[in-house]
Amino acid sequence: MKIINTPSIIFTLFLTTNLLSQSTTIDKTNCREGESVEYCTSHKKMKERLQNPEALKMFNEEQEAFKILENEKKSSGTEKATIYKIPIVFHVLHNGGIEKISREQILNQVAILNRDYRLQNADANTVHSDFLGMPADIEVEFVLATKAPNGNCFSGVTYTQNALTSNGADGNAQVTAIKNGNDVYQGEWAGNQYLNVFVCAEIGGAAGYTFNPSNWGGTAMENGIWILHSYVGSIGTSAELHSRALTHEIGHWFNLSHTWGDNNNPGDATSCSIDDHVSDTPVTIGVTACYVNNNSCDDLNTANGVTSSWTYDVVDNVENYMDYSYCSKMYTTGQKNRMRTALQSSTGGRNNIWTTNNLNFTGANGNPTICKAEFTSDKTIVCAGDSVYFQDNTYNAANGWTWTMTGATPATSTVQNPGVVYNTPGIYTVILTATDGSTSQTATKTAYIRVLPASATLPFFDGFENYTTLSNLNEWTVVDGASNATFTLLNNSTASATGQKCVKLGNFGQTGSNVDELYSAPVDLSGLAPTDVVTLTFKYAYRKVATTNTEYLKIYGTNDCGNVWNIRKTVGGNTLSSLTSTSAWTPSSPSDWTTVHVTNITSTYFVSNFRYKFRFEGNGGNNLYLDDINMYQGAPSSTNVLNGVSENNLNAVYSIYPNPADDEVNIEFNVTGDQEVIFNIVDITGKVAQSNLIKAKSGSNLVLLNTEKLTSGMYLLNIVTGNSTQTSQFVIR
Repeated sequence: MKIINTPSIIFTLFLTTNLLSQSTTIDKTNCREGESVEYCTSHKKMKERLQNPEALKMFNEEQEAFKILENEKKSSGTEKATIYKIPIVFHVLHNGGIEKISREQILNQVAILNRDYRLQNADANTVHSDFLGMPADIEVEFVLATKAPNGNCFSGVTYTQNALTSNGADGNAQVTAIKNGNDVYQGEWAGNQYLNVFVCAEIGGAAGYTFNPSNWGGTAMENGIWILHSYVGSIGTSAELHSRALTHEIGHWFNLSHTWGDNNNPGDATSCSIDDHVSDTPVTIGVTACYVNNNSCDDLNTANGVTSSWTYDVVDNVENYMDYSYCSKMYTTGQKNRMRTALQSSTGGRNNIWTTNNLNFTGANGNPTICKAEFTSDKTIVCAGDSVYFQDNTYNAANGWTWTMTGATPATSTVQNPGVVYNTPGIYTVILTATDGSTSQTATKTAYIRVLPASATLPFFDGFENYTTLSNLNEWTVVDGASNATFTLLNNSTASATGQKCVKLGNFGQTGSNVDELYSAPVDLSGLAPTDVVTLTFKYAYRKVATTNTEYLKIYGTNDCGNVWNIRKTVGGNTLSSLTSTSAWTPSSPSDWTTVHVTNITSTYFVSNFRYKFRFEGNGGNNLYLDDINMYQGAPSSTNVLNGVSENNLNAVYSIYPNPADDEVNIEFNVTGDQEVIFNIVDITGKVAQSNLIKAKSGSNLVLLNTEKLTSGMYLLNIVTGNSTQTSQFVIR
């Protein structure tokens, strides 16, 4: 492109639609054709950045020095072939969501970078005829670092759990969170020693951004690249369409501009006279789609009747990695020279990162030794007969594996990533010994796989009386989502709904939002007919701390032993309880307990390994208690699941909601003693459209009735206890 000396700095931002808030103003001139997404806002960001006079002065001086060095390289003749190796580290900032990408996805990204920068991409042979033979091998390779700044061996990936992953308003704050909280080395990862890539869930509305070499950022860790998890590689949370975003961002990190220069809005006519500092990339105004035959500046002058002294004898190089076309597949020789000049410049410390001393320091010298055996599995809690797939995550150069998987079939394996079956309930240890031929490392995970007991059958009842603890029990699994209070067993006959024991979640005093879960063992529902009705009944006791607390108790079901969970019931806010206690609360009478009946466990769940779980979502309320978990067929049974069933009268129906209802209706009522209650839904013709039997408990009860199969209209609800019937009216929308 024609050279015009215009200062520039690259701060690339690819914006994605799902990250833009409703209040965001979209610059349509900066969007790809047919989309409402800005690909890059670097000119806007730099307008703010260069308001600082010192930054502007330093920037201009650095660019002049860079130009001199680049000219010296050109005059000295062709550079001898030298492969620059760049130690790269991926710092994954996550909060337990899908942004916590796998090492496999990161390895895929590294392979794509090396493919693109070594001209090993097959699509480079299909460039436009004007550019055949021009795609350049940059002779740069990226190697995952294997040594942290303190010399400890690691995998080239760090993980940090912090909510800042979803708040990219301040990228430096995200880096600070990584420095202080990652799982490998907490401290500075210098930008002249590592190419740091910060993988996040949100980075200020962008898909990726970086800075070009500058001593303004110096050699700090922030001298790196920010990128969305969904733009890393082509697998996992990403896709092929996004897989070259990091190829593009590293181009900026190597001091490249976009092909249309430093005016970062593609389509701007002034770009025909703006420099990208590379002589063999044709002048262009930039495109927003894959227009491989575009000759934008020539077409623009022809359309405007302008006679130019410039000759536009080739089409735009829209297939360049520094364009926005999404059919990018090449760098030019001019871009190669500029990037390799950046690697020989002291600006930003780029000339140190590839040196032999630094490659040895970072463990990127091509001879990593195995330093830790590691593995994961696709699941750790399974039902008898389920398969488990193990993933070897050993670092850094294993070529042999010996697995010992007690309780599994097979129990041993020498493949890298074995799949096995666990048939016998129990808790099992897994051992992996990995070797690189000379050194071996062993990882032992005790009590790693838990095979749940054989499925319980209906009717099922558990009042927690037979346990001494909830820890490591086959019947129940406790999961703590916030590393604080968890579900525990309480031995207190005064507090329990019945018997001596119940389950307590010490929610009082927990700050912020937290999630705690209690999972059941399997229950066999496979013998039921599709028309059968199953009811899950349980009791809970709860108080708020303040009237403003809004917390939720949710009940989920699964028909595949826990791979996929579906919500069956939600009790929250004032429905959970409108009562408060400003001190840690414990129930002390039967009236403190509410019985909930869940009736929408339909035939979809009539499998041999049905499971359910209780999920509590807290935000500063009081303690929660559970007791008397009961599952039974809805039709009358000769087997009494609950003792003391009697025909006491229903006191009153005091709430039916929502009314009008959609797919479910809740009935809240009191009874004076344990008894069977029948709920008949009657249509306007007098026909019973639906009937449910509930084994109600003395005190307050809450029943969810599934109404999704009912047509819209007016219905009567007849509530039958013994010889007594009460009727209320409600509407299905």
